[in-house]
Amino acid sequence: MNKQDINENLEKLHQRIHNACVKVNRVAQEIRLIPVTKTKSADIIQMAIESGVHHVGENKVQELISKAEQLQDKNLEWILIGHLQSNKVKKIIQYIQEFHALDSIKLAGKLDKELKCIDKKLDVFIQVNTSNEASKYGISPKQLTDFLGEMQQFAQLNVVGLMTLALHTQQEQQIRQCFQLLKKLLDESRTRYPNLSRLSMGMSGDFEIAIEEGATDIRFGQAIFGHRTLPDEYYWPEQGKK
Repeated sequence: MNKQDINENLEKLHQRIHNACVKVNRVAQEIRLIPVTKTKSADIIQMAIESGVHHVGENKVQELISKAEQLQDKNLEWILIGHLQSNKVKKIIQYIQEFHALDSIKLAGKLDKELKCIDKKLDVFIQVNTSNEASKYGISPKQLTDFLGEMQQFAQLNVVGLMTLALHTQQEQQIRQCFQLLKKLLDESRTRYPNLSRLSMGMSGDFEIAIEEGATDIRFGQAIFGHRTLPDEYYWPEQGKK
C-alpha cells in the first residue's frame, strides 16, 4: 500500500458516493467519508493525510492513543467508532473529537464527568441496535426516546446523530430495513431535538444502500487501505459475541 494506491482508492470511493447520491437526488457534499485506520501504521495514515484526509476513525482505545501521539503535529481529528468501556474514558477523551458508539447512560455520565475536568465538549452518536441482535451493542429502538431525554443532563456531550451496524447478511432488503429504521428514528426525534441531524451507518459493503436511506457518515477501511490481517471480530467484538 502506497500513497498512489490510497489516492486511487479514495477517488473511486468518491465517485461511487457521487453516483449513489445522484440516484436518490442527494449531493455528495452531504456525505462524510470516514477512513478507518485500524491495524494500519502511522506511516500509512501519513500517506492518507497527504492524500487529503483530515479525520480518521479507530475502534480500539490504545491503538488510537498510540497513533494520535505519533501524529500529534498533523492536526488530524480522531473519531472513536468502537465500543468504549467506562474504565478507559479518562485515557481517551483528550484525543478524540467524536464518539460514535454511545450506548449507555452510565457511560455518558462518566464521559461528562471527565470532560468537565478538562473543560471540553464532545460530539457523540447514539448507537442503536436496529437489527435486534442480542450479540450487538447498542440500545433498542424503543429505548431511544427515554435515552435522549436522559442525555439532556450532560452538558459536555453534544448528541449530533445516531449510529447503527446493519445486519451482517447478503439480503439487501434486511440491510435496508436497518438503515430505514434508523432514519425513521432520527426524523421522529428531530422534532424535539433539532441538533440531532447525522446518521452514521454504512461501510464498504453496504454504503450505497446506506446513502439511499439517508446516511451522512460512512466508514471505509479496507476499501481505502487494503485487507487486514486480523478478522473483523477483533475490532467489532459484537459480531463475534454469543
